[in-house]
Amino acid sequence: MPSIRDLAHTETLAAIRRHLTTQRILEDAITVQQIPAPTFAEADRATFIRERFERHGLQDIHIDDVHNVYGRWPGGTPDSPALLVSAHTDTVFPAETDLSVRTEQDRVSGPGLGDNSLGVAGLLALLEVLDTFQLHPAADVWFAANSREEGLGDLGGIRAIWQALGARLGAAIVVEGMALGRIYHAGIAVRRLHITCEAPGGHSWLHFGQPSATHGLMALGARIIALTPPSQPRTTYNIGLLKGGHSVNSLATSAELYLDLRSEDPGMLAALEDEVRQAVDAVQHPKLKFSINIVGDRPAGRINLDHPLVTLAASALDMISHTPVYEIGSTDANFLLANGLPTVTIGISYGGHAHRLDEYIETRPIADGTWQLVLLALAAVDDLRHWPKPGEA
Repeated sequence: MPSIRDLAHTETLAAIRRHLTTQRILEDAITVQQIPAPTFAEADRATFIRERFERHGLQDIHIDDVHNVYGRWPGGTPDSPALLVSAHTDTVFPAETDLSVRTEQDRVSGPGLGDNSLGVAGLLALLEVLDTFQLHPAADVWFAANSREEGLGDLGGIRAIWQALGARLGAAIVVEGMALGRIYHAGIAVRRLHITCEAPGGHSWLHFGQPSATHGLMALGARIIALTPPSQPRTTYNIGLLKGGHSVNSLATSAELYLDLRSEDPGMLAALEDEVRQAVDAVQHPKLKFSINIVGDRPAGRINLDHPLVTLAASALDMISHTPVYEIGSTDANFLLANGLPTVTIGISYGGHAHRLDEYIETRPIADGTWQLVLLALAAVDDLRHWPKPGEA
């Protein structure tokens, strides 16, 4: 098979490189960013993306019950394993968030612009290239703008995509806005717990000394933050949300927290969760009722650095003079890797302050980052029929 370098120097691909412009891709990213899309409320973005899919001639376009948008670019051999290219549409920001965009020299900032409106724009740019140049790869390319990647979405969008398309797929590329230069080839295990505490309540003066749900939860929190997880394999925890009580002079009747647990090793994650459950047992009281509900469970998975998809991703980065950084993280790729599908996550540009109102992206690398995506997608879809099928040695 021709190398990515050979592919990049063909007449058609050279024309594609000249065709890609930062301005067009950035305009798409801002257009997407201006449509509010909190997790579980991605319908408006899905409608916009479906219209773009229709404009560029994708087949089998549809939106499913969880606001995933699907479309198929037909390849020369429909029965061959297909390539999935996906980018998540949801953001961490509430619908009422001010989505104003600010430009300063080579940076543009705005909530959700890098995570993941730019990733969606990269997906649309790849589709526009296939349509404009009427490229017909060896196998189908499925485009998916998926929901529910963030927070309590628990990868619900990509789970639904796997259920719908898994049997047809041979590999996948997940596109993020701010991960340029990085190749995520493995997914860390993530477990999220919702822990609640209930108590009878009472008056802060008259019933002082009686159990309070907030006091009980704070006692538990103190035990959790005293835990010392190992640095190798890297294992972490975070109490991300905490609330409870109803007035300053009342013993709280209820309190709750959300706990995020992560590890490179599923066994270590299970051990950390067991420590948390032991901490709950240690603060139990006859008048306190604790409950634990699992609200997130992202599985772990990986492909080796010598897998053809990883080496192609590295070659694509080499074509834009980037040395790849191999990463382990938590993205939509987790679920695909856990199910045996060769998957990498790549980025379109650099950026920072993700999940903050002043989130920003750097504009200079956008065209190069999209070129990298085009090269990787075209090389992978033509080569993956030669790879071992998912689940085979």
